[in-house]
Amino acid sequence: MMGMVLRRAASSCLSVFILVTLVFFMAHLTPGGPAYSILGQKATLASVAQVNARLGLDQPLLKQYGIWWWHLAQGQLGYSYLLNRPVSALLWGYERNTLIFYSIAIFLSTVLAILLGLIQGVYFNRWQAKLIGAFQLGFYAAPPFFVAAMLVLWFSVQAGWLPASGITNLRAEHPSLGAYAAHLVLPVITVTLLTVSPLSRYFGEAVHEELGKDYVRTAQAKGVGFTRILLAHVLRNALRPLVTMLGLSFPYIFTGGVIVESVFNYPGLGWLMWRSALSQDYPVLIAIVLVIGLLTVIGNLLADIVNGLLDPRASYE
Repeated sequence: MMGMVLRRAASSCLSVFILVTLVFFMAHLTPGGPAYSILGQKATLASVAQVNARLGLDQPLLKQYGIWWWHLAQGQLGYSYLLNRPVSALLWGYERNTLIFYSIAIFLSTVLAILLGLIQGVYFNRWQAKLIGAFQLGFYAAPPFFVAAMLVLWFSVQAGWLPASGITNLRAEHPSLGAYAAHLVLPVITVTLLTVSPLSRYFGEAVHEELGKDYVRTAQAKGVGFTRILLAHVLRNALRPLVTMLGLSFPYIFTGGVIVESVFNYPGLGWLMWRSALSQDYPVLIAIVLVIGLLTVIGNLLADIVNGLLDPRASYE
């Protein structure tokens, strides 16, 4: 187990190295270089030279690459030209909101996926499984902005039960936890509905496959109850592919979250990415790409570790 963790950690470090390197060179492959991207239509030869000198872009490329790594090691991610703030300080508030948002949504998605998947696996090809399958197909095919807009229409505009956008300021002198939770409800429901559909279908097929294996028939022949077999053995074995899919689906979940955060005007990383893209605030965009890539690598590493705990025989060579 420890050997597997060390191998996967080394592989993750290599992935982070490749990610940082690709982001650096892609930023320098933009037409005219980063200075033209920053200045936009205001770019002149004199202003480009001034920006290049201020940002150290007039240095040799390999030297810039070394400085890039040195700044990252110190937690320096650049400077936002739109908000006039260091990017590292700017990201924390938005990243905190996103982590709260996604932690709740992924937790609910996982719990619902396990419950629906167990029902679908046990009642495979029966009306219960077909009903769940129709639900899965509908939400899997639905665009995120459509689901978000419908929830706003039903619960905010027509019923008036929940706020349609915004967030409560947690740094207020007397923040209202209830008001903050109310602002989270619709965005969390949206991401949960969009995420639970593929996860539950995948898990249901894994449960059905496990129920057809020899160890289940052997346990039943020995008189072990079906519920005990399902929860003590089948569930544990079927969780491995679900954990793997959770790790692999993180980029998809975040991509959908960019749209959801934009619809609900929820100040998370997705909302900041959308706003920075519109205003061509490239230092912020590059920093967000790095954060997303790093979280994706960490998510996959955690998925492999959890799978190793579920099945110590897994080697992951």
